[in-house]
Amino acid sequence: MRIRFTKMQGAGNDFVVLDETQGLLGLGAAQYRFLADRHFGVGADQILSVRPAPSPEVDFEYVIHNADGGEVEHCGNGARCFVRYVRERGLTEKRTVRVQVQRGVIELTEADDGRVRVDMGAPVFALDQVPFDPTGLTPVPAGATPDHRWQLWSLDLQPNQASAPASQAQEAMVNVAILSMGNPHAVQLVGDVDTAPVLDHGPLIERHPAFPNRVNAGFLQIVDRGHVRLRVYERGAGETLACGTGACAAVVAGIRIGLLDHRVDVQARGGQLTIEWAGGMQDHVFMTGPATTVFEGSIELPDPLSNPA
Repeated sequence: MRIRFTKMQGAGNDFVVLDETQGLLGLGAAQYRFLADRHFGVGADQILSVRPAPSPEVDFEYVIHNADGGEVEHCGNGARCFVRYVRERGLTEKRTVRVQVQRGVIELTEADDGRVRVDMGAPVFALDQVPFDPTGLTPVPAGATPDHRWQLWSLDLQPNQASAPASQAQEAMVNVAILSMGNPHAVQLVGDVDTAPVLDHGPLIERHPAFPNRVNAGFLQIVDRGHVRLRVYERGAGETLACGTGACAAVVAGIRIGLLDHRVDVQARGGQLTIEWAGGMQDHVFMTGPATTVFEGSIELPDPLSNPA
């Protein structure tokens, strides 16, 4: 089975984009893994499938698969690439499009300078909706004023967790902010992202038993009230050069505990994103950043039952 694809990236977070507006390709998890494989396939953090609108209220639907083949709820950098893709391919002439994703509708706008602004929706703090199970865990008060009172959660990271991959990390307690930006995030403050134990602690946080659907692990360094540095160990993908929902979650967490202003530039390893949040529980988060087409091509996919790796 030979298919056409487009390779795109947003702040270094890279994607294989598939056009399914004329019919579903019917790919399986092994084929998504093959496309994402950087040795055997195209190479990508995630696969984006562009599909027709499921209702008159939206312009398109898109479905996201991680590099491990699993479907996920949301991807901010992917959303920006999505709107650039549908405009470049002539699938729409609109500068602002409404798109159905797994957990709702997002609105995307391409600006004159080529950057894309995404309405990421309101953050979710209800623990059962993240989802996060706090049973047996200890909350830690965070925020110094009545306007900035929240709680972090202490996680005991055990390298020998049955669900965790092999790791050389030593046992550690970390305090994380828990929230969802359409997908689950656990954000911790670190002094320096360059020396933070992202590759050791990231897999342990991702698969911690308190997260039934696993979680994205964010490592946030605050430079000043309007600038941060961020690394994210993404669920099902490992560390990526940028994570749009992770940037939103990190800024929201920093604002809630009183450390950041309402507009923040986030420096990821692959580029810069700008995140805005007014601070109200129902206020939407807005993300602005780049989206670039890298190349187009076609590839022969393996039989869905085979294992190319």
